[in-house]
Amino acid sequence: MSRTPTLRQHVINQFLDAINQASLVSPLPSQAVLAEMFNISRTTVMHTLDYLTERGIVVREGGKYHIARVPQNNDGFDVIAETLEEQTALFEKRFYHMINQRQIVPGDAFTELQLARWCHVRPVVVREFLLRFSRYDLIESLRRGYWRMKQFDQAYAEKLFELREMLETHALNAFMNLPDSDPRWITVKELLESHRELRNRIQEYYRLFSPLDQQLHQLIISAADNPFFDQMSEIISVVFHFHYQWDERSLKQRNALAVEEHLALLSAMLCRNDLLAMRELRRHLDTAKQSMIDSMERQMPANAAS
Repeated sequence: MSRTPTLRQHVINQFLDAINQASLVSPLPSQAVLAEMFNISRTTVMHTLDYLTERGIVVREGGKYHIARVPQNNDGFDVIAETLEEQTALFEKRFYHMINQRQIVPGDAFTELQLARWCHVRPVVVREFLLRFSRYDLIESLRRGYWRMKQFDQAYAEKLFELREMLETHALNAFMNLPDSDPRWITVKELLESHRELRNRIQEYYRLFSPLDQQLHQLIISAADNPFFDQMSEIISVVFHFHYQWDERSLKQRNALAVEEHLALLSAMLCRNDLLAMRELRRHLDTAKQSMIDSMERQMPANAAS
């Protein structure tokens, strides 16, 4: 099987899961937002929507796609990536997606075989990834093949925030000194438009903020041109989205505020206003830190009771 069909089939399976999990509701977001949500090209989004339309899962009305029926098991594909490298990349992406979409939450226990089946990869791929991921102290091994997601305390979060601020402020300084010809400035413009679109539909699609947030912060980090920064940025993003699922009572409001802060930051970056961009970044990081602390405090009675 060629690599392109395999990728498309995996994406189709992810779309079907998102519809079943109600992460996607009618009408579907624009193709640009879907591309960022699933970290794929718009061409792949178009192929996926064409397939869903042919199956009668979605219909196009008034320029938008609407969900027509609930997907069934025979609507998806049973596919396995060709190489271990492809499977590892696929599982890593899918594992983070499950965390961000509340398919796995703190306290959940699962087996390597379950994850392998859900993500259509070999169990050895799952085991090797979880062993590497466990060094961040967010999962624990119950016994061979069995794992559980862990919670973390405020001290852990504050240390992570300290590291995040150091990494991102350094990287933003580097970003603001990129030449005008650097293609990442085009990405900044695209992100600005995607945030504006999400702001207009935040009441319906507030959960779509997570992939935009991850993309923006990874974009900033990329300017540091340091592979160690890239690795830490990824786990930091996972931790923040992972934590925010502990208490969802204000998730919509938090994401709406974060979108506004992102818009201010992106606008300052496009204006090449170094001081304003740094101020907006620090403001956004401070808000995120306070949101996490507030959420932890709201969870303390529940955790104590359990």
